[in-house]
Amino acid sequence: MIKILEYCEVERSEIFARTEPCANAEATVRDIIADVRARGDEALLEYGRRFDSPGLDNLTVSAEEIDAALESVEPEFLRILREAADNIREFHERQKRNSFVISEREGVVIGQKVIPIERAGLYVPGGTAAYPSSVLMNAVPAKVAGVEEIIMVTPPTKNLNKAVLAAAKIAGVDRVIALGGVQAIAALTYGAGFIPKVDKIAG
Repeated sequence: MIKILEYCEVERSEIFARTEPCANAEATVRDIIADVRARGDEALLEYGRRFDSPGLDNLTVSAEEIDAALESVEPEFLRILREAADNIREFHERQKRNSFVISEREGVVIGQKVIPIERAGLYVPGGTAAYPSSVLMNAVPAKVAGVEEIIMVTPPTKNLNKAVLAAAKIAGVDRVIALGGVQAIAALTYGAGFIPKVDKIAG
């Protein structure tokens, strides 16, 4: 049962007090990161089975699966996703920074060169907390900026969220990997097996 309290009925210290001490997760996180770096694909698959989907046998989400997800989404929702992507793209197009060179005086050349990063990682929640908007708001600006490759990771639940996969297709995500948690961030950060190291992670 959820207990509802009126504002100022209890002290802030009581609201934020924890009834049980928090487990120190740092050691566990360090162990997972080290394991992913050492064993690559094998470790990723093992953690995927352990934490998300016991029957998991493949981490790569195929283009066919993504296309099928796109076709399964309600047409009206798909229209809204596309409209949102267009709005986000238009906004970020106006933010683009461009390279320029100034050579008004003989022998003096100044300017700036804007170079997009090569590869970006995108972490998107799955399951009960699925946010296709998170895909659009992170992937579309990266594409506008000229990022060459976007790799999206999302937890391998029994059935990957169709709206999230549809948003990935609309936003131009290059690869979708069924992977979540610390192991996904570790794989994107350091590279692991078939997952290359990325230059920046968003989500």
